[in-house]
Amino acid sequence: MQTLRLAALTALLLLGGCSWFGSKEDDKEDPATVPVEETYNRAVDAMSAKRYTAAVKQFDNIEQYYPYSTWAVNAQLMEGYTQYLEEKYSDAVSTLDRFIQLHPAHRNIAYAYYLRALCFYEQIADIARDQKGTQEAIGALQEVVNRFPDTAYARDARLKIDLGRDHLAGKEMEIGRWYESQHLYNAAIGRFQRVVDDYQTTNHVPEALHRLTEIYLLLGLPDQARRTAAVLGHNYPGSEWYVDSYNQLVADGQVKGTPVHPNGTPSRPGFFGRTLGWIF
Repeated sequence: MQTLRLAALTALLLLGGCSWFGSKEDDKEDPATVPVEETYNRAVDAMSAKRYTAAVKQFDNIEQYYPYSTWAVNAQLMEGYTQYLEEKYSDAVSTLDRFIQLHPAHRNIAYAYYLRALCFYEQIADIARDQKGTQEAIGALQEVVNRFPDTAYARDARLKIDLGRDHLAGKEMEIGRWYESQHLYNAAIGRFQRVVDDYQTTNHVPEALHRLTEIYLLLGLPDQARRTAAVLGHNYPGSEWYVDSYNQLVADGQVKGTPVHPNGTPSRPGFFGRTLGWIF
């Protein structure tokens, strides 16, 4: 993330063609009397020194006192970036929304959408909390992909969408495991099945298939258990969840075989071979 921030900062500094170093800020002077270029330089200096509040103030001064200059457009985007660095994500989104609305054809509009999406992405909560923010982040990232599909921003957005979806799948798994621990098996099945159906590219699918196998055995539904385990064995033959499911089916008398070590594989491939034959 630090590399991304530095790269974005370098690109944005080129917008104004300004020097990195500027004059010292004087809080007593009238902002209207300071040349716009000097104000911009001061803002960049403050931002580089991580004095983000001062930087935002200077960028805002440009918008207020020089609203029709090209500097004002650049300052608005830089203000949003500074608020992002300051982790004031709601303020940054508001600033970037205003920029997008006022300058839809700007040469850096793709970056504005991308930075806006990052503001949501940075707020993704851990799986123990509500995932509304994750869904908002995925939506904002998808908008970048849809609008600017051939850009570097879209490529990075796609990666972050996958991470966001993995996060959502993790939340479904957490809820499903809790339902299972409370013996609310139908509710648990719904959560695990959703992971299998809606989050197929995430790394939570093997466990979801194993949990479904486990619950079907608890409910006395051996056919469903065998079918689910077959899908698990076919798609994830080397996973620990495959071995666990196989051992459970052996222990339950649903297949003939011997339990295997968690780090091993069934010595008899016949079970999954036969089961796959039954299904497919």
